[in-house]
Amino acid sequence: MSHPVLVKAEKLIRVGDIVGAEAALASIVDSDGDGALMVALDDLAAKDLLAVLRDFDSSKESVVNLLVSPEQFARAIVLERRYGDQSHERLHGMINSVIFRPDGDPDEFLEAIGEVEGGCDVLADYLCERSENIEHFFRTGSFDFFADADADDAYDDMSDEERLDALSDPGANRAILSHSEVNDHDWMELVWTLRYHHPELFREVLLILRARAQAEERAGAEAEFPLAGRPPAEPEEESAL
Repeated sequence: MSHPVLVKAEKLIRVGDIVGAEAALASIVDSDGDGALMVALDDLAAKDLLAVLRDFDSSKESVVNLLVSPEQFARAIVLERRYGDQSHERLHGMINSVIFRPDGDPDEFLEAIGEVEGGCDVLADYLCERSENIEHFFRTGSFDFFADADADDAYDDMSDEERLDALSDPGANRAILSHSEVNDHDWMELVWTLRYHHPELFREVLLILRARAQAEERAGAEAEFPLAGRPPAEPEEESAL
């Protein structure tokens, strides 16, 4: 570790003083400038960076959130699944505060996340409660369940596989909603950006969400009908006695 402040921050994280660790990292900016902290974060372990990021979001801003690079953020965010947070509340806060930070570039962050192993799974975790909305958006290009008439007729007539293939075709995958209509710095803007700027990444996340939904349906069916699918028991032979 090249910067002594990182040693201090790491020790504070180990004892659970995340606020103190963030303050220590912020002190690098005060003494050496923004660029020094950006370089120093390269030497901070991804798990320690994640520990700091998890404690801060748009309602509790941190200089680390403002300066973390797309590559640094991607390496850290894929470790979030280790926490086993079923609500994904912290994940939602981190992604929104970093990807949509002022003067940031969401495309750079999404591209970096997509390139890291487990990145698509993390994006699926972020969107897991919006599966139906995403399916509707995939089919119609709109988030409004009552706006099917706005969809492109040619696209609407495609099979599911044709729609998936068309994601990478700008001619067939034309945006119905403008960016300004989804500029919420939240899940809708992220999904819109995935579909029209990173179609292959959108496709992968969509397929992960579908696979999870199917697995949940199977698990639910097995729980309701635990004997379904089992071969019928052979009739017992009558005793000769």
